[in-house]
Amino acid sequence: MSVKIELQKTIEDMVRPGKGILAADESAPTIKKRFSAIDVESNEETRRSYRSMLLSTPGLGAAISGVILFEETLKQKDDKGVAMPVASQCAGIVVGIKVDKGLVELPGSGGEKVTQGLDGLEERLAAYKALGARFAKWRCVYQIHRGAVSSRAIEANAEVLARYAACCQAVGIVPIVEPEVLIDGKHDIAVCAKITEAVQRAVFNALYRHQVAPEYILLKPSMVLPGTLGPQVSAAQIGEATLAVLKRAVPAAVPSINFLSGGLTPEQATANLCAINKTGGTNPWLLSFSYGRALQEPVLGAWRGNSANCEAAQNALMLRAQLNANAVCG
Repeated sequence: MSVKIELQKTIEDMVRPGKGILAADESAPTIKKRFSAIDVESNEETRRSYRSMLLSTPGLGAAISGVILFEETLKQKDDKGVAMPVASQCAGIVVGIKVDKGLVELPGSGGEKVTQGLDGLEERLAAYKALGARFAKWRCVYQIHRGAVSSRAIEANAEVLARYAACCQAVGIVPIVEPEVLIDGKHDIAVCAKITEAVQRAVFNALYRHQVAPEYILLKPSMVLPGTLGPQVSAAQIGEATLAVLKRAVPAAVPSINFLSGGLTPEQATANLCAINKTGGTNPWLLSFSYGRALQEPVLGAWRGNSANCEAAQNALMLRAQLNANAVCG
């Protein structure tokens, strides 16, 4: 099978109306923090047990078309002894993998971040593909400080996102491109819109320079939101501002935009997604979700590390997944 056919098949399997992506790729420090909140020790077995419970949720494939896994999970087996990627595939869910190596300070920037992990990436992608991964994810973050993000940080992160995406497509893996404008700060929604547009324009300019085919990527952006300490607005205003930026910055050839939920409650993430899909009539892209905490927060609260609570936890996951699937349809 040619690389182009592989990429097209993955896009077809993932970009489905009424379906989104489950982000279960928390790093070791992040999942430790989430487990600590429910008094569960984070170790290899508890992480395996929890993620096995997520992936074995009955009917999950009706609302979820893809799952992003952490490298550890890709090599683990579920409670029935089946490799996690195989179990996901049997549920009709395409397997993906987080491939970036986290954030480092951009030298001389005064604290702005750039994402590392390009060294040896093609070799790692080939190994992940052999384990069943068909798409990948790379996250860059942009912190608004005093109403701005430096052009240096915008360009540096656009470059690494483009290089990562080019590596992925070269080996037949669909890249999720994730430029996250962080929600922290006192800025208003207009400032976020301006910066988000600049970030997305830079990303797509870099993708073009590196000859990345937009029809074989998925974009995972943040919504256009005011800062947590800024003047708050309605879901409808968020929908309008988000869609306005996308129409200015994102090529129509991109098949799907799967929003992240960073900093939002599960209810806010669903309401905003619904508002985005109710705004502006017909759009060239599927407008869907790739949520981590907004899907998993109620699940963790129900599970609490107790196998007797698995059914309740799975019901909580299925409820949030279905609510967001409904939001994709407006």
